[in-house]
Amino acid sequence: MTRPLEGVRVLDLSRILAAPFATQLLGDLGADVIKVERPRVGDDARQYGPPFLDEPGGSESGFYLSANRNKRSITIDHSSPAGADLVRGLAAESDILVENYRAGVLDKYGLGFQALHALNPRLVYCSVTGFGQDGPYAARAGYDGVFQAMSGLMSVSGVPDGQPGAGPMKVGVSMVDILAGLYASSAILAALRERDMISGIGQFIDLSLLDCGVAALSHYAQNYLVSGQPAPRRGNGGFGGIPSQAFRCADADIFVVASTAGQWSALAAALGRPELADDPRFATVSARIANRDLVLETLQSIFAQRSAAHWIAALEAADVPVSPVNSMDAVFDNPQIRHRGMRVAVEHPTAGSVDLIANPINPTATYTAPPLLGAHTDEILTQLLGKTPDEIAALRDGGAI
Repeated sequence: MTRPLEGVRVLDLSRILAAPFATQLLGDLGADVIKVERPRVGDDARQYGPPFLDEPGGSESGFYLSANRNKRSITIDHSSPAGADLVRGLAAESDILVENYRAGVLDKYGLGFQALHALNPRLVYCSVTGFGQDGPYAARAGYDGVFQAMSGLMSVSGVPDGQPGAGPMKVGVSMVDILAGLYASSAILAALRERDMISGIGQFIDLSLLDCGVAALSHYAQNYLVSGQPAPRRGNGGFGGIPSQAFRCADADIFVVASTAGQWSALAAALGRPELADDPRFATVSARIANRDLVLETLQSIFAQRSAAHWIAALEAADVPVSPVNSMDAVFDNPQIRHRGMRVAVEHPTAGSVDLIANPINPTATYTAPPLLGAHTDEILTQLLGKTPDEIAALRDGGAI
């Protein structure tokens, strides 16, 4: 089956996580992604370890491997005139360019949107920055934790006030980076369709991680805009129907959701407490929200009496949504995750078979291992720019590649 982005070329000038994650998604969908890296150094993410693929002293961290499959790597020093010329040549042969330098940095080398748009009017140019191209913070650097703090995401995460360990908490995963990558890939595909179906012209996409963090607050932020009241932290509980919460059993934690009337009745029966279904304090969603603390205290006292396995079996039999709170080993041992193929093996040029996380949106995807630094430099320069072996050798001697 032909993948949807076959024939589309992406010039990837990005590093670390958010933008490389976006270009990886495009590569999964069939695009030819050319990853431009600094000679001898490469993407900073290559050194974000341990763990490294080839311990000890490896050059490919697990962090790097997570966002760079289905790409080809070329090393170019874009700060040199010859290197900048190569990037311009590749941009002329590309459909999409993605970069995550601070606002205005690439303009200094003739690699900003205006210069490349004049060279290739069909180029979709996506710039992923911390704060966007304009505004009082535009020149600032920033990383995921900064944006989790500034966007308000930390303010709604963590243990509730008045409980041990209370306070704002960062989400463990670099969530704003991941969300920005998803927003970027969506915006790029929309711009690509607009170019191909409407205008014939590429456009500039200004994507800010801070904006993505704020947008991701979704109903938390919308509830604030409606009420003027900030959402309290719920710890391991949800913010909608009740219960949607982690509970401690006799030996381990489980997460239970029973927000509808039918689920609440089924939960009450499975717990051996059918009277809870008709208790006026608990019988409706609104009543349970109003009596949140009492609901949770009542359920916690019941769950603590038996093992997690006992309650999971009982709730699954009653069709009440429930899950153990899995560690990583349990995640990849889950029969549903195994069945869905979320762990895929690819052949790596130095490490042999390497496991990666599959793309959940494209079951027809094929995968190539994240590339070694500069592995495709000669191939790309020959195929796309028509460089001869002597010209490539001269570029390498001059430090441009």
